[in-house]
Amino acid sequence: MSDRFDSQLSIHRAALGALTYRQELLASNIANADTPNFKARDIDFKGALAAAVAGRANGHGGNVGLATTSPRHFVCSEQDAPFAAAIGYRTEFQPNADGNTVNMDIERSAFAGNALRLEAALTFITGEFKTLQMAMSQ
Repeated sequence: MSDRFDSQLSIHRAALGALTYRQELLASNIANADTPNFKARDIDFKGALAAAVAGRANGHGGNVGLATTSPRHFVCSEQDAPFAAAIGYRTEFQPNADGNTVNMDIERSAFAGNALRLEAALTFITGEFKTLQMAMSQ
């Protein structure tokens, strides 16, 4: 029975995870808009979601591919940062003198759009639970 619930909600759980991680990245970009040499980052949502649905965060199994050159380095696993491999740097549209690539108009737009997608994902999950609850009460 648990497998049915898990399979029913797996796409929604993966989408919610990717959207939440993207929201954190966008918030970080906005917070560092005045930091010299900060490079704006984002993830490829479609690619990250496809990888998560396929059961892999990056195609390398359980390791996100971070090199450890010292025994004191932390090993990062899929559970620690499942979408870390999907992070990329945003294309610079207008160069700043301080090397910062954050464009506040783009970041605010992406943040608002991602917030709407997060709300939609939560609405879909709520609908799935209502459907399951109705099916169990019959």
